[in-house]
Amino acid sequence: MAVHPSVRSHAQWPRLAELVHELAFLDGGSDDAFTLASGRHSRWFFDTKPVMMHPEAGRILGELLNLRINEMGARFVGGLELGAVPLTALVVATANDDLRGFMVRKSPKGRGGRKTNNPAGIEGSSLAGGGEVVIVEDVTTTGGSSIVAVERIHADTDCRVIGVISILDREEGAEEAFSEAGIHFESLLTRSDITAR
Repeated sequence: MAVHPSVRSHAQWPRLAELVHELAFLDGGSDDAFTLASGRHSRWFFDTKPVMMHPEAGRILGELLNLRINEMGARFVGGLELGAVPLTALVVATANDDLRGFMVRKSPKGRGGRKTNNPAGIEGSSLAGGGEVVIVEDVTTTGGSSIVAVERIHADTDCRVIGVISILDREEGAEEAFSEAGIHFESLLTRSDITAR
């Protein structure tokens, strides 16, 4: 699934697409204009950090992500540093009082949460009691970063990841990779939603 119907039909969704186009999108004009973190080359580049740091866009992101996280019934939200950290904070700040956030470090520092009893490299709210988790990500190309986060949560905690939600799916294989891994994936926007503007 790309964009869930409840997100696409939301009154704020067109405004989010507009803000992402304005604040995050660059069209290089040729297929090798940009080298992505994955090593791939692309005509299009998306930097969603300005979107997450923008007051209006941040509120919309929080609202739309909470819509889906509530529908999915998650108790926790988080993801791999760095992109998931501000996104998780936006979600938790606009959530009901039952949702808790965490982050997964790319390289554990060798200690867990001293107060939370989390394993090394997983910080924030305590995951010790287990529960359902949604992993968030800013931009998804192949899905590799989020799959790493899912694997860490499953290996190191009693939590169960019930889905991954990205701000933007670049439509370059992530949906297939998540499907192969047995992980539900969706996004708030797709590359086509932005490049067609």
